[in-house]
Amino acid sequence: MKQFLKMSKEELIDYLWEENPDVKRLLKFSKISYEARNNFFAYLNFYERNYFNVQSEHYNEDIPIVERNNAKECIRVLKNIIRTENDKISGWSAFELLFSLACDEKKASAAVSEGFLCEMIFLLKGVKAKSESYLCYTGPEEYEDGRGGAIKRSRTLDSYSRLMFDRFKSFKTGMDKGLLAERKKMKNKILKFFNAEESDWQDYKWHLKNVVSDIKTLSKLVSLSAEEKGGLELAARYGIPFQITPYYLSLFNEKGRTSWDASIRAQVLHGKNYCENVAKSRKAGADMDYMGEKSTSPADLLTRRYAQIVILKPYDSCPQICTYCQRNWEITDLKSASVTGEKLKEAIKWIADNPNVVEVLLTGGDPLTLTNDFLDDILGELSKIKHLMRIRIGTRTLVTMPQRIDEGFIETLKKYHKWGRREICIMTHFQHSSEITPESSAACEKIKSAGMNIYNQQVFTFFNSKKFETCLLRKTLKIIGIDPYYTFNTKGKQETADFRVPIARLEQERKEEARLLPGIVRTDEPVFNVPKIGKSHLRAWQDHEPIMITSDGKRVYRFFPWESRFAVGDAYTYTDVSIYDYLKRLENEGENVDDYKSIWYYF
Repeated sequence: MKQFLKMSKEELIDYLWEENPDVKRLLKFSKISYEARNNFFAYLNFYERNYFNVQSEHYNEDIPIVERNNAKECIRVLKNIIRTENDKISGWSAFELLFSLACDEKKASAAVSEGFLCEMIFLLKGVKAKSESYLCYTGPEEYEDGRGGAIKRSRTLDSYSRLMFDRFKSFKTGMDKGLLAERKKMKNKILKFFNAEESDWQDYKWHLKNVVSDIKTLSKLVSLSAEEKGGLELAARYGIPFQITPYYLSLFNEKGRTSWDASIRAQVLHGKNYCENVAKSRKAGADMDYMGEKSTSPADLLTRRYAQIVILKPYDSCPQICTYCQRNWEITDLKSASVTGEKLKEAIKWIADNPNVVEVLLTGGDPLTLTNDFLDDILGELSKIKHLMRIRIGTRTLVTMPQRIDEGFIETLKKYHKWGRREICIMTHFQHSSEITPESSAACEKIKSAGMNIYNQQVFTFFNSKKFETCLLRKTLKIIGIDPYYTFNTKGKQETADFRVPIARLEQERKEEARLLPGIVRTDEPVFNVPKIGKSHLRAWQDHEPIMITSDGKRVYRFFPWESRFAVGDAYTYTDVSIYDYLKRLENEGENVDDYKSIWYYF
């Protein structure tokens, strides 16, 4: 894999045709594009037939079934990419570019990118059953029947397990003794700065009162890189709020960004690209409601995408603001936040009047920014609705301000959590294992001891996408009583481009890393949240398919609505992050990109 990232564009073009002279010939010597396209289809059909036709003279049973199956998938993808219908849908033709490249046109060489060439190189390798994308090949002859074979198999499984444990050494949880010592120093520095004591630290209202929201204060407490300062200066210039709770700031490395706090910093320190893109969108009057929530809101403060659950948003701010938040278009800072009483009453009445809705997700903004009394009022009104079987509370305070999980809150939950009648549960959002601390663990213990479940929704971003990084998060979450629930592909918003990861990487993580965990630990489902429509599962071809590759190496996907078995609906077209660019970025971070070589074969 490394060799391809080091090649120039010209070298990649040469490699493509040297490895596939038959493809170049059939394209170059076709008289017109239409004929070339048909000839390419015939080429793919030839391979597809002969891999599985035992009566064919070209059938080769020595080719491993995993390679033949991968070849079938690559053929399917290439057929999609060269269909004229998909040219029309995407407004671009990968086939025409490939055809022009085969004809040695200079314009094509100038237009093509390394990412596009790598996609074609690996797809054609796959077509010819030469992907070699697995870690090793163990034929059936390796394991004889009986105890001897079982022992050999067990050794193989040991090697898989060690692979995971060896990678875990590259990361840390917030329970690491060294990190605990560093963070204690950071906590003391923050307390001294605010002239506060331990009793203040244990009071969540103190944290809300002392949220850090300006670069001057932040710079006095932690070292910021020039890049980080530049992003926050732009945020101030463009009026983009940032907020960090004192507790979450104590998780920062005081002397500057390290691999241990990179994900933590990235979540709350707005980057230059983010700020410039937000400002650009605002200036253009663009609608920043990426998920189309205004089009799925049957009443103020409500969002409904599914049959039996509705989202209720009583508050429009959080203790701290996540840069990649899907609701950044409506989230305000704490000073500007508000709760509209009449609208909240009308929203709850709407739920009461609709018996088809049996579940409510209380989210926002973070509802735990509100007082226990206010939450008591909301939960009390919702609990009067007899057809509601479950109330979820979406909050990040377990991560950003675990002091919020106080006895008053627990007593409020217990009041409305009725065994066999109504469930109250917590939906939270841990991003990285380094966020799991003794404080957050203690908060979880309080909730679990009261008989309620906690579920985690992770967003899969560049900052937690290294090999086995998310596996460590899952393992640690499960130990403190949190069930992994969803892993979200990063939203395709332009302003959060720095966070985005190719869909293929999330699929690879699920198949090659999470698969090594016990089933009870990998309970999360990888999903793509389609605007207006809702979640599409990333493990099923029936839910999505790649239809194009752009000249800059980005895959274009078509997503089908979750309702496709219920009703005819429009598909959603999405342009992904370039795999090539993602791998280059990983390499710049010191990762061995050979560990990711199979990424090209996840679709």
